[in-house]
Amino acid sequence: MKGYIFLSLSIVCEVFGTSMLKLSNGFTVLLPSFGVVLGFVLAFYFLALSLKYISLSLGYGIWAGAGTGLTTLVGIVFFKDTFNVITFISLAVIILGVILLNSSSSGKEEEKPSSA
Repeated sequence: MKGYIFLSLSIVCEVFGTSMLKLSNGFTVLLPSFGVVLGFVLAFYFLALSLKYISLSLGYGIWAGAGTGLTTLVGIVFFKDTFNVITFISLAVIILGVILLNSSSSGKEEEKPSSA
């Protein structure tokens, strides 16, 4: 369970950092620029912690897919990005991919931190 908690925190931080990247206006606005750095540093920190408990392929696959999907939703809701049938289908495929990746895991990865 620890691995998925760290992975969830990593995803939230990554989405926060990416959202701040949009608000930083090319790193010309100071506060969001700090948010970018903080968000991505924490995202990679928590991702590294999660990989002590879950496999690289599962952890990174979920991180990339969920981060992309949630960032797309943040863009639609907060930044008025376009939403159409292609966007909907793309999000559905990402969600399906994350579900399939998670279901392919053996479930034994969470028992103890990996020694590698």
